[in-house]
Amino acid sequence: MATTRNEALVRWMQDHGHSANSLSRELNAALEEITGRPGRFDGKAVRDWRAGRVQWPNAATRAAFKRVTGLEAPALGFVPRGRTPSAPTTAQQEDSDMKRRTLLGITAAAAAAAAPGAAGPRRIGMSDVERLQARFTEIIASDHRHGGRLGIEQQAAALADEALNLQSAGSATQRVRSHLYACAAAFRSSAMWAAIDGRRYHDALAHMREAQALAELSGDQRIKFRIWSHAGTLYRHMGRPADAFAANDVARSLHITRRDPLFASLGLARQMAIHGAAQDRSGLRRTFDQAQDAMERADPDACRPLWLTAFYDRAELHSLALSAYLALGDHVSAEYHGHRCLAFLRPHMHRSRAITTSRLAHAQLAQGEADAATATAMRVPADAATQHARVSRMLREFGAALRATAPGSSTVQAWSEHTATWRTAV
Repeated sequence: MATTRNEALVRWMQDHGHSANSLSRELNAALEEITGRPGRFDGKAVRDWRAGRVQWPNAATRAAFKRVTGLEAPALGFVPRGRTPSAPTTAQQEDSDMKRRTLLGITAAAAAAAAPGAAGPRRIGMSDVERLQARFTEIIASDHRHGGRLGIEQQAAALADEALNLQSAGSATQRVRSHLYACAAAFRSSAMWAAIDGRRYHDALAHMREAQALAELSGDQRIKFRIWSHAGTLYRHMGRPADAFAANDVARSLHITRRDPLFASLGLARQMAIHGAAQDRSGLRRTFDQAQDAMERADPDACRPLWLTAFYDRAELHSLALSAYLALGDHVSAEYHGHRCLAFLRPHMHRSRAITTSRLAHAQLAQGEADAATATAMRVPADAATQHARVSRMLREFGAALRATAPGSSTVQAWSEHTATWRTAV
């Protein structure tokens, strides 16, 4: 029987920059997280799915696909056994179907609440909040592993909408409603961060505005800090230091920074990075010392949100100093902070390690250390080098600078041969 090519899966892979081999590796990792046993998918398996030779993978494989893509199997073009494959679905149809399912879910909840003889509207409680917070933990983990992916941004935005839909699905106390708004703001701020990390700045601005409104409704100082601090980072990456200072000042003025020195430290650390972009050497040095002092004063046992404790530590402080000194053109200081960051970096911080290693290579090359810099750049994993927008851009710029610094050298040849392997490795 003739097979039908799975156009939906093909489109998803193209949109997210995946080859058959790279997707198989992501699925293997996801399956291990789900089952505790490594997956054994390979490029051939993905090509079979893509070609339509396997139309309905088993349950474990479908769960792995959902973990990687955030989508159910039918949305990826898979067809349950016994059903006839329909014509390829357009992106507009998929979006319409998603909106229709969301609307039907809300309508069904409202209808159940209003049905004659019903016990009453559904009661939304802290268990619903805790379920959303568990999903937020998954988003944080995906960010640290992959960073910047459009799929992470889309999944976080969808979960923000899910949290808002609960506001209309039943009755709740004011405390629960505040928590739901805080969850929605947290998810939206993660979508914003993924867009920043992927250099999709226009989308990040849209997420930022939505997140700011939700944070105000929640009244949660911690999530307000996260969003305004992210806003400062967004403007810094966009080359707008004045706006970056203003946004970060909003974060640093919140009461939470006076109650908890770790929040104050993060605000100062990001201020330091902006000083670097603004070519303010004295401000950079001063705020690094202040951020380090605040971190040392912070109670290590204090109860803090996951998004903060999962990433902010001495490694991140040195990472921001590395970025600041690179922007300032002080490559010796940048290299020092790069090595310190890598020494402190926790094992699960895959995205951060790739970014820091790329920046360190730039700092070494700018000092004329072409061989050492190239060896450093070669330590960046192929998937990060090809699929993470910030890392890809930094390594392209590194290659151009290397060719300008040592044209025709064996080091340039070695780098060219190394980057050629990425086309087959991912």
